[in-house]
Amino acid sequence: MSGLILKLAPNERVLINGAVIENGDKRSRISVKTPNANILRLRDAIHPDDAKTPVSRTCYLCQLLLVGEADENSARRDILIGIEQLSRALIDRDSMATLDAATASTLDGNYYQTLKQLRTLLPREARLLAAARS
Repeated sequence: MSGLILKLAPNERVLINGAVIENGDKRSRISVKTPNANILRLRDAIHPDDAKTPVSRTCYLCQLLLVGEADENSARRDILIGIEQLSRALIDRDSMATLDAATASTLDGNYYQTLKQLRTLLPREARLLAAARS
């Protein structure tokens, strides 16, 4: 089976190629067969006011691409710049592996995977910022 499998909770919303789709009352699975479809779970969406940290800003750029609100060429460049800047601060092995994978996904034009990988860095960034404040 190829493509992306979305597992949706009851009443969960997802944005697929600009259309908001809401699940019914039961859990379900949707198989997206179209390669490079732009998909964003609305529960994962970052509000513009919440994109205040380096990782969240880079995630937000990916999100803008997924919903079709950004020019791909300039947003791709900005995402790669963001990842490069993050690689200067997040120098542990796990973070670097995640950033390498995010770079590869971005270069492949797979922004869903880029967003998915970068989101894993949000808790780490929050811990580092909290430690820096204290």
